[in-house]
Amino acid sequence: MILAAQLVVLGVLVVALMLLRRHWPYPSPLIRPFLPPQRRWPEAQIRGWLRTKRFHPGYLAFFDRDPERIVPSGPALLAPADGLVTSVDCRDGIRYIVIALSFWDMHVQRSPATGRVVSVERLGATYTDGEGRDFAFLRDKYCPVQARTLFECNAGRVAVRQITSVAARRIETWVVPGQPVERGQRMGRIRLGSTVVLEADASLACRVAVGERVRAGETALLEVSEVAC
Repeated sequence: MILAAQLVVLGVLVVALMLLRRHWPYPSPLIRPFLPPQRRWPEAQIRGWLRTKRFHPGYLAFFDRDPERIVPSGPALLAPADGLVTSVDCRDGIRYIVIALSFWDMHVQRSPATGRVVSVERLGATYTDGEGRDFAFLRDKYCPVQARTLFECNAGRVAVRQITSVAARRIETWVVPGQPVERGQRMGRIRLGSTVVLEADASLACRVAVGERVRAGETALLEVSEVAC
């Protein structure tokens, strides 16, 4: 009985070592479920999957998650995406709040306000946009591909840009011109590495700073007066 138990333990150890060697330098399947996302699927491994187009099904299931969000009350414009705020700069009367999404962020975008979709433009298939490369949020993308959704809402006209690179190039937009939308409503998704930008009037008070993390449909980005509603 003791010998049998020892053989079972030895067999388990052999399998564990084989899996460790097979998957090195990345986590073994035996320990992966117990690791936080960034250690469970290291960036170098994900970039390798991008090149081969062969993704681990567990990572794809994690990436495609779409949790419910609790939309706060009030008129403030909400974050359209999860991620890290990298810029809140103003230019020509427009504030651009840039949100960088990592490989581990939730990638479903949400409407910043209640209103109506004015237009959905798809830009940058060959990068012929007139804006050039001087926008900081476009510099880091190789031949950026983007969809720009314009809304009419309590803050006037605001836009959400979904930006990715040719390498990923998969942008889903789930709203159409003329469609009414609710604050925090799902509006689209970007597959893999991406950037989302909220464009709004520069006169609106900004409630976030560079370096803060935000959540789509929950984090207030810009103040809007009750009168404007």
